[in-house]
Amino acid sequence: MKTLNQVLESLFFAIGALRENLLRTTLSLLGITVGIFAIIGVLTLVDALDRSIKESVSFLGDKVMYVEKWPWGFGEAEYPWWKYMKRPVVDQDEYEFLAKNLTQATAVSIFAVRGNLTAQYKSNSIKPIFLQGCSYSHNSVSEMKIEAGRYFSVQEVDKASPVALIGANLAEQLFENESPIGKFIRVKSMKLQVIGVMKKEGDNLLGAPSADRMCIVPFGTLRKAFASGRRGPAPRIALRGEEADMGMVELEAEVRGLMRAKRGLKPLAEDNFAINRSEALIDFLNTLINSLTIAGWFIGSFSMLVGGFGIANIMFVSVKERTNLIGIQKSLGAKNYFILCQFLFEAVLLSIIGGLGGLILVSILGVFSTESFEITLTSKNIIIGLTVSSILGILAGMIPAYSASRLDPVIAIRSK
Repeated sequence: MKTLNQVLESLFFAIGALRENLLRTTLSLLGITVGIFAIIGVLTLVDALDRSIKESVSFLGDKVMYVEKWPWGFGEAEYPWWKYMKRPVVDQDEYEFLAKNLTQATAVSIFAVRGNLTAQYKSNSIKPIFLQGCSYSHNSVSEMKIEAGRYFSVQEVDKASPVALIGANLAEQLFENESPIGKFIRVKSMKLQVIGVMKKEGDNLLGAPSADRMCIVPFGTLRKAFASGRRGPAPRIALRGEEADMGMVELEAEVRGLMRAKRGLKPLAEDNFAINRSEALIDFLNTLINSLTIAGWFIGSFSMLVGGFGIANIMFVSVKERTNLIGIQKSLGAKNYFILCQFLFEAVLLSIIGGLGGLILVSILGVFSTESFEITLTSKNIIIGLTVSSILGILAGMIPAYSASRLDPVIAIRSK
């Protein structure tokens, strides 16, 4: 109990010393404040970027694989597009072949998207919109959040009926205060009956096609309006893998074997189709985000280093100024650890206060948040900021505090 009281007394001495030298204290905080602001600010922005990017690519789906003409190229120095120009696009027959023969997929669908179109209802119109045609099983591959109405029936998809699911923006701008369900809209030359409205998603950071500006119809309905192949929207086959298939290795091997057999490729011939996975894009984005995080720590560490030297310098000055007081305290029975704690607490308090200042500056960044880029200071980053500043305070104050605790009381009292 006596030891605890002495430690607390050391803490009060440290607080009093900081209050007596307010200007010096404030100046010594700046380095820590800037350093914590740099590090936690970058971490907070990276977290916001990570959330926004992953929300932007959520339309690709989880555990989903795509079979199409073009491979995705991320970070390649040169994308050999000329190798893929003459590849055939995937078609309905190949979709049906895969759907019939695949054993490692939980769902298979075919879809295509056409952009830069206009949707009309009476005198209202909205442009640009995306028209997507898909098979019935597409909602099992890619989650479709329907807020009002219903999804397609099997019969509507098989008959290529003129029915549509529309996004929130289409519903708001075309129908205003009316209910869209059962109404007819016109897209290109098609008259489509609205059977469902999808839940609002909001804007995304990458500008990827949003469901808010999407009009989804059966795949056959899209093919009636647009030619397939080179002149029309290129179809893609989407497949959802089994949860137990880590990395979808088994599914990829099965898809490759079936597609090569369907297209009659010889054993040594190259694939004339691409198998793309959503994980490839996410892994690429994670690499970029990790690089930004490392850069933030690297830049912030310089400011923290300057702040640490500043605190150490201030602590040496404090020891010099209070040498006589230290001698008096030790002559009255103060132990070495009491003197050490007194100066160490002062250094840590300086550092923590500076860290809190940096965190306050980071929290102010939230005013720059947008719908697609929300900046939020998380509890994890607050803990990181306070931990880093505390450790820096201990490191910066250890040597001055130790030197103060080892002073000879007689010599210390005689000092001026």
